[in-house]
Amino acid sequence: MRRFLAFIAVILALGAAPASAQNRFFVVNQSGQQIDEIYVSSSRLQQWGPDILGAGVLPSGNQVWVTPSFTDCVLDVRVVYQGGRVEDRMGVNACSISRLGFGGGGVAQAPGAGAGAMIGDAPRRGTTAQANPSFVFINASGVVIREIYASMNAQAGWGGDRLGANTLGPGRQINIPLPPGMGCHTDLRVVFMNGAVKERRGLETCSITALTWR
Repeated sequence: MRRFLAFIAVILALGAAPASAQNRFFVVNQSGQQIDEIYVSSSRLQQWGPDILGAGVLPSGNQVWVTPSFTDCVLDVRVVYQGGRVEDRMGVNACSISRLGFGGGGVAQAPGAGAGAMIGDAPRRGTTAQANPSFVFINASGVVIREIYASMNAQAGWGGDRLGANTLGPGRQINIPLPPGMGCHTDLRVVFMNGAVKERRGLETCSITALTWR
């Protein structure tokens, strides 16, 4: 497996890219199938490494924000669909795109985008008929988080720990994919390394791209 060098948004327990990086982009699931795993690496390297979605998944119609921790423009991206089918995009120039679609047309460039185009922060979402409650969780608490649970307010249970076997250190981020079409109000439960638990319920997440936990 290729060595993991990127977060998504995502995404699994990695720090943000350098401020000068121009290689940030959305991975967009246009396939009609659920994506279970995403891997991102510089094309210079030979190993994939861990799945950046961690315990999460990317349902069809959703997207995750990828912020590499390196400044290379040329990247390799692999997705694994539910059922095990693999799709690779090799040698993608991430500095010239804003979105990388899987299953529905491939690269989607923003108007005016070209080689070396700046990729800034993820654009703020507005509420639409098919609102997307997914977001990037940022640990600004100053302590290590052991577990994160997130579910829609309309759902009965918490579901699985989004960190799986990992932890989330201070300043780190993880993508929290949530199902569209179930409203915009999200419940969060965070368990710290010392066992302390903190919950926030009914958070409106369709209009944000990131949530900072303090």
